[in-house]
Amino acid sequence: MPPTININDERYKRLRFHMRRLRLAADLTQVQLARRLHVDQPNVSKIERGERYVDVLFYLDWCRACGIDPGTAFSKLASLDKQ
Repeated sequence: MPPTININDERYKRLRFHMRRLRLAADLTQVQLARRLHVDQPNVSKIERGERYVDVLFYLDWCRACGIDPGTAFSKLASLDKQ
C-alpha cells in the first residue's frame, strides 16, 4: 500500500506553489480566479495556504481558469516533483 500523503507533504507543498504560480502568471487575483472557478475567494486562499486538499478534477479546472492547458501545467508540475 502506498504511503498516505498528508497536506504537509513536500510534494503537496510543491503542488500549492505551482498552482499559485499559475494564478500569478495569469495575472489573476484570488477573487478573479474564484469567480472563474465558481467558488469563493477563501477557498482559493485556503488551497494556496495548504488548508484544503485539491483533487485532480479541481486542478484541471484551476489550470483552465488560468488559461493554461492542463497537460502543459501537469508537465511543469511533474518537473517540480523530480527536484
